[in-house]
Amino acid sequence: MGKRFDQLNSDLINFIEHQKLFFVGTAADDGTINVSPKGFDALRVLSEQRIVWLNITGSGNETAAHLAQNNRMTMMFCAFDGQPKILRLYGKARAVHPRDPDWEELGALFTPHPTARQYVDFTIELVQTSCGFGVPFFDFKSERDNFDKWIASKGDEPIENYWRARNQVSLDGLPTHILDEETS
Repeated sequence: MGKRFDQLNSDLINFIEHQKLFFVGTAADDGTINVSPKGFDALRVLSEQRIVWLNITGSGNETAAHLAQNNRMTMMFCAFDGQPKILRLYGKARAVHPRDPDWEELGALFTPHPTARQYVDFTIELVQTSCGFGVPFFDFKSERDNFDKWIASKGDEPIENYWRARNQVSLDGLPTHILDEETS
C-alpha cells in the first residue's frame, strides 16, 4: 500500500513524466483552499527534490496569491492507465514572474507559451505513494484546442490586459503580484 520517501526515485520520476494531468493544492493562511488541474507539456522534473511547472493564464490565479502568503504546496499525480498508483508530493514553492531574475532560465526549459504568467519552482520535502485502486481508467485522446482558439480571439490585445482584469487578486482578495513592478 502506501509508502513514504524523502525524495523521488527513478521509477517515480518515470511515473510523473508519463502523466498527462496533475493537480496542485495550495492555501493561504485563511480563506479558500485551491486545487487546480494542470495539463499540457508544462512540468519538468529537475532533480529528485525539485520540480518546475509552467503556470499558463487561466480564469483565476489562486496559486500565485497563496504562494505569496504561504509557500506550502501539494502536487498529486494519479495513474489513469497501467498499474494503479497515486503519488503526492509535499513541499514548498515559489511563483517566478516575468520580472524575476530566474524567469529566462526557467523559461528555457519549456516551449514558449504566449500566456506564460509564472513558473512555479517546487522543492519536495515528502513523497508519498498510495494504492490508487479507486482511480478509474481513462484514455487520453488529445490536448484541447480551446486555448489556442482563445488566444487567437484576443488578436493583438496584450495578455496583460486579461491579467489586469482577471488575475490580480484571488477569490479571497489576496494579491497575486502578477503585475507588480518590483522584483518579488
